[in-house]
Amino acid sequence: MNNRYYALRHGRSEANEAGKIVSHPGEGTVKWGLTPLGRKQVEGGVGRSPLGTDTLIITSDFLRARETARLAAEILGCPLPREDVRLRERFFGRYDGQDDSCYHRVWERDAENGANREGDVESPDEVRNRIADLVGELESNYSGRDILLVSHGDALQIGQTFFLGKEARRHRSLPHLETGEVRRLA
Repeated sequence: MNNRYYALRHGRSEANEAGKIVSHPGEGTVKWGLTPLGRKQVEGGVGRSPLGTDTLIITSDFLRARETARLAAEILGCPLPREDVRLRERFFGRYDGQDDSCYHRVWERDAENGANREGDVESPDEVRNRIADLVGELESNYSGRDILLVSHGDALQIGQTFFLGKEARRHRSLPHLETGEVRRLA
């Protein structure tokens, strides 16, 4: 790769606090921002990272990710983040708005089939493809840059499979990204 990629999972959000799945853009882009703990997590994660003032930040357009990305840019002293819908939360179909315990049902199906769309859920393969598409574009446009991708738990878990050359259905076998965590994607 021409660039160095890092993932930053948004800090703890109001949706995390409520134990609610918020994956529809109509709600997630305007509500469910960061909690005070989420801000502290981002400050700690970004503060411990090797990133600097020349970092390019690309973020999901969901409120919790945008707030995370803006805070990261402030901490690093780098330009404001660019939004990209390809980093959005994975859409959880009929589980959207439900208790977050429903994630496990989806993940069990994912492990069996990377094309899992049961319950109108966005499949791991679809999420992987949109992240791969974004990275391909960034690879064409930049070279030698540190690029921070600010997104959501499932999107980043699945995105890691692209960087590691693994099947998207194996995303839950990878080390879990904590809220506010910065991780090198390689």
